[in-house]
Amino acid sequence: MKVEVEDAKERPELAISGDDAFYILMRAREFDEKTPNADPDSGSNAVDDGAADTLEDQADDSVEAELTAAIRGLNDDAQLDLIALTWIGRGDFTLAEWRQAREAARDIGRARIVRYLREIPLLSDYLDEGLSQMGFSLEDYMAG
Repeated sequence: MKVEVEDAKERPELAISGDDAFYILMRAREFDEKTPNADPDSGSNAVDDGAADTLEDQADDSVEAELTAAIRGLNDDAQLDLIALTWIGRGDFTLAEWRQAREAARDIGRARIVRYLREIPLLSDYLDEGLSQMGFSLEDYMAG
């Protein structure tokens, strides 16, 4: 992962690992792209319908379960970082307000964090922007 922030001393120390943050970002991106199941009883052939069902929410789809498990698997500090990164990416806080964002994230409460994050439209975009402001790039992460 390449750090692009000029003054790394001003960049807050993250409790969430890059692996966890980008894994959640990718699961959130898949989750964000899902649409309501328009025809739950279709039984159509994926070849015939252009595999359109892959973007629809299905009962046996693992994307939501994977996203939920990844967020729940984080410790308290990493979950607060995840929320703060999301809020910074959404523009609710600036990077200079990192501590305030983390403190405000405590108000959500651990029991509600997963649901709160899953219900944010464009979660993956906000998380991507927040990580970018911290100097981390998904492209650099994927390149390895």
